[in-house]
Amino acid sequence: MKRMIWFVFLLFSIHQMSAQVTTAPATFDTNAAERFANLALACVHKEYPNKLSHNLNSDADVAPPRKLTPAFYGCYDWHSSVHGHWLLVRLVRTFPTAAFAPPAREALRQSLTADNLAQEAAYLRADGRASFERPYGLAWLLQLAAELREWDDPEARDLAANLRPLEVAALGRLHDWLPKLSYPVRIGEHAQTAFALGLMLDYARVTGDTKFGDLLASKARQFYLGDKACPLAYEPSGEDFLSPCLGEADVMRRVLPRAEFARWLRSFLPQISGVKAGGWLQPVVSPDPSDPKLAHLDGLNLSRAWMLEGIAAGLPKGDKRVPTIMAASQEHRRAGLAAVTGKHYEGGHWLGCFAVYLVTSRGIPQK
Repeated sequence: MKRMIWFVFLLFSIHQMSAQVTTAPATFDTNAAERFANLALACVHKEYPNKLSHNLNSDADVAPPRKLTPAFYGCYDWHSSVHGHWLLVRLVRTFPTAAFAPPAREALRQSLTADNLAQEAAYLRADGRASFERPYGLAWLLQLAAELREWDDPEARDLAANLRPLEVAALGRLHDWLPKLSYPVRIGEHAQTAFALGLMLDYARVTGDTKFGDLLASKARQFYLGDKACPLAYEPSGEDFLSPCLGEADVMRRVLPRAEFARWLRSFLPQISGVKAGGWLQPVVSPDPSDPKLAHLDGLNLSRAWMLEGIAAGLPKGDKRVPTIMAASQEHRRAGLAAVTGKHYEGGHWLGCFAVYLVTSRGIPQK
């Protein structure tokens, strides 16, 4: 009898843990948006703890983060601060009359001043910083620029003008680097080439920068067009927040015409063909959301979800793989959103941005 009671209790406990992992809001509304906005508002001007990626050229470079990079010193590191500001712009654009809109606008005004961004541009151009935040942080910076450009708002136009010197500096760094990049970086963290190319391609198309867009598309074809049978079963690595295989497919759907992309994907990810919905790619669980690196796995569910949606959107209408892809996307969406709690700063300073990118369908072609 005791064994039976123990067994029932064990099953109940497993069910409860599963529900905690997969339960997430069914709709994206003002309440959900406010929760994500508050995560960014809590960190964009929170200077410490701080992880600097800072090259010292002299004693003059010994300074606190707010002095070194006065616009993007919060949210633990520079790139997280950048996409924290992107999150605020994205949500105010989406919910302009929400209660969080006035404090979000004030936070943007405080950070994105002309003086702050001129100093950021000077910092980026300084000697010894050719690889600073390349490519991840610079790709998110261009996303912030694109978001401000698309926002039909007088204040947004002023902020975009303030951002322009740093935007130009970032473009200069990328134009210097990309032609020299001989091979892609195929990892699941910040240095991944495919993810950055995707964000930068979207920026180039929003802003009409055809020269930059052509360079990016050319590099994507050079790196990935001949790839076959991506080893999806090897994923994830223990600290991934991006999928190397899905990231590659998500950038190639931006580059190839639908029919060509469908053929390429069949060769690149044959695992999708003829597989029952959901069984070929399962969500992951972070073993310790309070660990800065292990918390990455919570973000992996979110980025997988939006990359799968992007892959499905790039296929021709009626492609039989779409239901399989979207079923996996929904599983990852539920698991990923359930993990965005803000309980631990290690994940709270950035997971909200990934959640907003997913739930607002950023990067997905609008029909």
